[in-house]
Amino acid sequence: VTKSTVPVGTGRRIMSMLDDVGLSESVSVVSNPEFLREGSAIYDFFHPDRIVVGSDSSHALDRMEHLYSSLYRTEAPLVKTTLESSELSKYASNAFLATKISFINEVSNMCELLGADVKDVAKIMGMDGRIGKYFLHPGPGYGGSCFPKDTQALIHLAKHVGYDLKIVQSVEHVNDFQKTKVIKELSTYFNGDLKGKKVGLLGLAFKPRTDDVRDAPALKIVEALVSHGVTISAFDPEASDNFKLLCKHDVSYESDLYDVALDADALILVTEWNAFRKLDLHKLASLMKKPVFFDLRNVYDSDVLRDAGFEYYVIGRDCSFKGKL
Repeated sequence: VTKSTVPVGTGRRIMSMLDDVGLSESVSVVSNPEFLREGSAIYDFFHPDRIVVGSDSSHALDRMEHLYSSLYRTEAPLVKTTLESSELSKYASNAFLATKISFINEVSNMCELLGADVKDVAKIMGMDGRIGKYFLHPGPGYGGSCFPKDTQALIHLAKHVGYDLKIVQSVEHVNDFQKTKVIKELSTYFNGDLKGKKVGLLGLAFKPRTDDVRDAPALKIVEALVSHGVTISAFDPEASDNFKLLCKHDVSYESDLYDVALDADALILVTEWNAFRKLDLHKLASLMKKPVFFDLRNVYDSDVLRDAGFEYYVIGRDCSFKGKL
């Protein structure tokens, strides 16, 4: 039984290898992809949306159904299909979720240009049952161990079979752009002169409730800031040690989130940890050289930031220096 996300055709290759050593009659091959969210894997295992099993062997499929029977009784649908369909289903699912993220990020960028509020637009979209409310939250792009890898793998697979997967390629292009879009906003605020500025980053993990920084937007943001001569301080509740291993640039990693604001010219909220949802904004503003707040996760309403004394940029919604943009 293969649980990992594997290239379509892996199950067939395993069957061929078993056949080469004379085991094809006694060993069956099953694809059983996992659909677990990082940070919620145990809950997701016991409360699956669906259980997918793919095989040529009806006996093997029946055995898998029996294995999952305790979960199946919770009315989670068990889908029996072919090896190839099972293997592709994980790639297709992740690519679609990545598409929703890039789509709402594009809508968010349009909202900024047209004076609309992406929070309201996303809410209205999500009320349509055909669209759904999940993964319609704008941000600095997706990261982690799954979406980047799986979208790239699907693009590669399509090229291998002679197909041009245009939508997923566009999803990647938008995601790459989104990760460093905040640099444009920073540069605009500081009239194109970022050299010598100090910027504090709140969050380094690609999402909350994990210490995973693989392909995290913070990596690209740090790289871009360094290229503009910016000094960086950062705080993350869990991911700082892992970030140090992947990031080769000079970053001051703080043990207290408020130390990030000390003498900073700007703060960027990168990851929506719960610890960042109830910040003492007045304290942060008092510690900074220049109280300006870039909210890349739509955590704070503009009036809350304004009342705390901040100039601000809230992704897809509002900007106190809109006239400069």
